[in-house]
Amino acid sequence: MTSWSQWRRGRFWVEIVQAVVAGVAAFVAAAAVSTAARSHVPAVLLGLLLLLAVLAVARFAGILYALPVGVVIIEAFDWYFLPPLRALDAATVLVLGLFLGMAIIVGVVATQAGRRAAGSEQARSVLADEQTALRRVATLVARQPSSAEVFAAVTEEAGKLLDLDSAHLVVYEPDETARVVGAWNLRGPPAQVGTRVPLEGDNIVGRVFRTQQSARIDVYDDAGGPVAETARSMGIRAAAGSPVLVGGRLWGMMVVGSWRPEPLPADTEMRIGAFTELVATAIANTEARRELGRVAAEQAALGRIATLVAEAVPPGDVFTAVAAEVAGLFGVPLVGLFRYEREGVATVIAGAGKVSAYLGRYWPCPAGDPGLVASLQRTGQPLRIDDYTQIRSAITGPARELGIGRAAGVPVLVSGRVWGAVVVAAGHDHPPLPADTLDRLAAFTELMATAIANGDARTEIERLAQEQAALRRIATLVARGAETGEVFAAVAREVSEVMHLPVAAVQRYEDDETTTVIAAWSDRPHPFQPGTRWPFHAAGLAARVRQAGRAGRVVDYSHRRGAFAAKAREMGLHSVAGAPIIVDGAVWGLVTIASTDGPIPDGAEARLAEFTELVGTAIANTQSRSELSASRARIVAAADETRRRLERDLHDGIQQRLVSLALKARTIEMMTPQPTGEIQGGLSLLADGLGTALDELREISHGIHPAILSEAGLGPALEALARRSAVPVELDLNLGPRLGEHVEAAGYYIASEAITNVAKHAQASVIDMCVDGRDGALILSISDDGIGGADPSRGSGIIGLKDRVEALGGTVSVLSPPGHGTALHVQLPADPMTLPTARGTP
Repeated sequence: MTSWSQWRRGRFWVEIVQAVVAGVAAFVAAAAVSTAARSHVPAVLLGLLLLLAVLAVARFAGILYALPVGVVIIEAFDWYFLPPLRALDAATVLVLGLFLGMAIIVGVVATQAGRRAAGSEQARSVLADEQTALRRVATLVARQPSSAEVFAAVTEEAGKLLDLDSAHLVVYEPDETARVVGAWNLRGPPAQVGTRVPLEGDNIVGRVFRTQQSARIDVYDDAGGPVAETARSMGIRAAAGSPVLVGGRLWGMMVVGSWRPEPLPADTEMRIGAFTELVATAIANTEARRELGRVAAEQAALGRIATLVAEAVPPGDVFTAVAAEVAGLFGVPLVGLFRYEREGVATVIAGAGKVSAYLGRYWPCPAGDPGLVASLQRTGQPLRIDDYTQIRSAITGPARELGIGRAAGVPVLVSGRVWGAVVVAAGHDHPPLPADTLDRLAAFTELMATAIANGDARTEIERLAQEQAALRRIATLVARGAETGEVFAAVAREVSEVMHLPVAAVQRYEDDETTTVIAAWSDRPHPFQPGTRWPFHAAGLAARVRQAGRAGRVVDYSHRRGAFAAKAREMGLHSVAGAPIIVDGAVWGLVTIASTDGPIPDGAEARLAEFTELVGTAIANTQSRSELSASRARIVAAADETRRRLERDLHDGIQQRLVSLALKARTIEMMTPQPTGEIQGGLSLLADGLGTALDELREISHGIHPAILSEAGLGPALEALARRSAVPVELDLNLGPRLGEHVEAAGYYIASEAITNVAKHAQASVIDMCVDGRDGALILSISDDGIGGADPSRGSGIIGLKDRVEALGGTVSVLSPPGHGTALHVQLPADPMTLPTARGTP
């Protein structure tokens, strides 16, 4: 029971006593008037006067007084004016008391009923007014206007409905201050919207903040703090407030004040609560709309970034878009995207606001530095710093220059490693960063990581494709037996272009602790020309590669010794890597690459090894071809020498003996007497047989190596060969000075074999033979009009020609379509017996 209820109840008992006193006084007065007027005043007139008196009491004092007064006046009129008259004895007093008590009881009941009815009516009126006001506010909230409109309307409706003098809506800030967001005052200006006051002292705003419950102060004279001083300056003598709870947390409060001396109504806090609920709903709706809008905007931004990633745009464009989107979504003036180059160093790769001035510049982040960028690299965990003025780091100067007061950042993780970071920052005058800043930033860093990974994958695919194409080109050169010099030059060029490095070279180890540059490629003038020899230091890269047989690198030449190191410093080479060339299990040489602007990329040595394998294969192939060619040439030379030796043996040995025997047989024939005819006949037959054998042996000897070839040369030998041919030969000779012995022997052998094959198989009527000798080389073209269809795989004739020609380093081609004859074209080099060097290098 409130003090107000107790006061009202005590006052009602006083009224009952007053009604009893009024009744007694009215009885005395009515009795006196009735006694005095009994003889000269008509009864009707006196009765009317008494009724008018009762009506007056009812009108001005109420039913509680009118009932006892009316009852006792009627009794007095009856007892002391109308006969029979009564004396005031005990019985009369008892009757009077009963009538007076009955009238008091009826008056009390009637008064209570009347007052309850009036109270109910008043309550219904107040409730109706309150519902109307709440309905207006609810309609306003449903229309979703701005928060300022809702706050102003709720505050005004609350002040007017409660019939008080002022009303204010305040919101509690994180720095323990209260900010006015809605104000209304009946007289004079209210507190300005946006005013901030600290929550110090004992006042209504501080009590609600500390207790999160409704509170009231009926006498504001003893309240303390800036809030109380402001209230007293506005004339407020009493105040009550109710908290505004949004999502279970204290958002603010509604406070009403009165300038009147009496206390505030008992239900003030409860009635304020109805408005605070609407305020909470409006705030929740506003925050929901704001959150929905934020989420929609964030998803749209993420969608735009994801589209860029899906379209495979360059990562740099993605980074720029991310910086712009983050700046717009978070409403911060500073956004920076960083890429960690190495431990302790980052580069600004994109930014918004003043950070744009740092694009491409290094951002120091040494080990142990408490700065945000350094901490993200060190820990790989998201971090926010709400007061950057307390941070003393390597970037204190730039942070002060940029006006950074608070910042937050999230690392960008690519393949499990910290690749970079996204950082947002603002000054102290900017509102605090949202609590979910790190979580929201993480969504952008994931898209960045995807873009980077996709870009790396595309770059790697492109790199592999370029590298495979380069390797394929070199492998093609190796497969078609290109000169090693051409292969080396191609390797140097391809390595430089594929690895995007300015200098590449192929070097061969010599026996005198030097290397010879075999081939080099560069986009700038350089001293590493082919044929240049460089001594290598025992601790240098070339010595380490030769000794270990493994790839290696040198990162810094500033303190290296040796001629190559001095030249590297002169050219500004920053880093050099090399991989060995292995031939038959031994280190033959190395391929080197060099950079002038930073370290060589990781894995360059492994990529070099693929090229050095091809170089080793080319060298091994060249050596194998050289050895094969030398071997085949030696076989041909040995065969020719064997034929010449056989020719000499036949001519000088067997042939001479056969000639001698034939002469002896003729001598014996001449010495034998005439009668011995049979002996003479036998000796004659013997001499003829020896002559025939001698002729056949001479023919065989000429076929092996005709004497005319050795004595007169290839032209006369071919003319003699054409004359002896069973198929007519049309000979076109275009020969100059004598050719080399091996060339002439090979040419005669090829022509003889070709004519023999035509005679045996072609069924031709004529053979065309064209012979051309230029600069010591020989070209033979032999064709016929035979049946054609010659197939080297079905006979040894053409195969033998091919083997002989290729053994001498020449080429042979056969065209023999069925029914159209056969054409043979042969080219022999000038000096087929000169063999390539054993090293297979230029």
